[in-house]
Amino acid sequence: MTVSVAPAAAPVRALAVYDGSGIDGGLYRRVVGWADAAPHWSDELVRIWSALGLGLFAVLMAVAWWRARGAGPAVMARVLASPLIVVAAYAVNSAFKGVVEEVRPCAQLGVRGTLEACPGAGDWSFPSNHTVIAVAAAAALWCADRRLGAIAAVAAVLMGASRVWVGVHYPHDVLVGALVGVLVAVPLALAAGRAAPLVDRARGGALRPFLGAGAAAPAPGGVPLESQRR
Repeated sequence: MTVSVAPAAAPVRALAVYDGSGIDGGLYRRVVGWADAAPHWSDELVRIWSALGLGLFAVLMAVAWWRARGAGPAVMARVLASPLIVVAAYAVNSAFKGVVEEVRPCAQLGVRGTLEACPGAGDWSFPSNHTVIAVAAAAALWCADRRLGAIAAVAAVLMGASRVWVGVHYPHDVLVGALVGVLVAVPLALAAGRAAPLVDRARGGALRPFLGAGAAAPAPGGVPLESQRR
């Protein structure tokens, strides 16, 4: 793969609704240069991860649901809310994109041969949707299950970095996308815990197979009642 960077010219700048290259365009050029010099197999791994890696967060949410079947109702409430939280973060970010209307760096700077094809006109760059989704999912999972949340956090960092590496985002697109994901997801995830009484009631009905029995209630002596029966 060969990346060529055309010199900045008036016709290219005329495309810009908002030109973010003055923030960290130099760092963006450096990163795509590293991608150009990297081995083909590593670039392919990054490209595939950048395109398909969001599926991992759906898998982690499914695992979180399975683990929450044996946890308290607040944990289950937060896990069930996590997909909705991601949708909310995406909606907020999409509105943000429509206000700023930042042209993609590959188009603004005339970069050719990026690992991912440069999106067309009107597909705005700031903030990064992929990063918002990944970070919102990681933050929501962290509030419900720290172990899975830690795994998701690492994956979210890799997702954000990959969006710059494949050439479709400035670094500031990723950083602000991460901030949006956290600011939307954490308050909503904490608020979702207040639905614990609803989960508790639902576990006593037809949804019990789906929601699980939850954590065993401790007896007065501190030993779970189920253990006392054995």
